[in-house]
Amino acid sequence: MNTARPVPSAAELQGVADLTRHSDEDLMVRLKAGCGDALAVLFERYHRLVLSVALRIVRDPGEAEDVLQNVFLEIFRAVGQFDPAKGSSRVWILQYAYHRAINRRQYLNTRHFYTQEDISSFVPLLAGRSPAFADFNAQEWRVLLQQGLESLPTAQRRVIELASHEGLSMKEIAGTTGESLSNVRHHYYRGLEKLRSFMARTPEVAKAAGAGD
Repeated sequence: MNTARPVPSAAELQGVADLTRHSDEDLMVRLKAGCGDALAVLFERYHRLVLSVALRIVRDPGEAEDVLQNVFLEIFRAVGQFDPAKGSSRVWILQYAYHRAINRRQYLNTRHFYTQEDISSFVPLLAGRSPAFADFNAQEWRVLLQQGLESLPTAQRRVIELASHEGLSMKEIAGTTGESLSNVRHHYYRGLEKLRSFMARTPEVAKAAGAGD
């Protein structure tokens, strides 16, 4: 199926260009009247600000982009509720951004989205909790961590490596691997649990194997 967007006509492009000279309030009036191009201009003016608000609240680029899309979709649907006597269109848009981001964060919290751990901070934390790790140097840490990763199932190891080494979000990993987002998160959490267990029980084994050689 061809999903390419149709190329805008010269008249359509000129119409959008003309709208850019209008105030936000005038654009809201036009949007209420069914002018879809007015939403495109509002999006161009405020999408970076809405994305910034969403990112500060949900703390995940992919989730923030979803919030951004939902905010402007809801603005289009609820434009009839906009009352300029109660505040500017900018404030109205930012209120939508704030509330939708908070709702999304609460939803993600209920699904333990924020229990993800950064591998780089995980190892020192574990070291501080276990005296057995006290004498490990940086090279030994790297070897031990690599051994732990190699002990994981392929899917779990791949997800953790993409997240920790390449800095990809869970959504980006899902797109890279072709797996569902829920499966990616499951691999990530289970992999970290197994890695934690491996590192908690093997400091002496790693020393005996000559990790520092």
